[in-house]
Amino acid sequence: MSGSTESRRPSLASAHFRDAAAPPATTGKRTVTRPFSIRFTEEERARLERRAGRKPLGAYIRAKLLGEEETKRRSSARPGSDHKALALALGELGRSRLASNMNQIAKAANMGVLDSGPELAADLAQACADIAAMRTALITALGVKPEPGG
Repeated sequence: MSGSTESRRPSLASAHFRDAAAPPATTGKRTVTRPFSIRFTEEERARLERRAGRKPLGAYIRAKLLGEEETKRRSSARPGSDHKALALALGELGRSRLASNMNQIAKAANMGVLDSGPELAADLAQACADIAAMRTALITALGVKPEPGG
């Protein structure tokens, strides 16, 4: 069972986890803007970062300087540390091969190779439900749009 080709092939669920945790693909070319550099003391920068909250510092400064004249840009909030931790957890869950291992156990049980009593079947069903709940919670917390059927 462990040496089969199927065990090395990633499952559909693993692919969904990997895709959800992957950085977004770039689409098209961006217009290059010229940067402007300004230096702040540590205290000034800390004060600006507190005022900016979850907004990126550059966007906050641009909004304060230009006000209504500011050119609208795509909005993005700076991810918090919990957001980063959730993204890492989702990536690890995708790399864990948990779904593939669950599939191998179910296949062995269906073939009659595994002692599959009602207790094991209930445990497997609960584990599948727990995995699905973890995935849904992580995707929701990250604000990732789940794929249809995923």
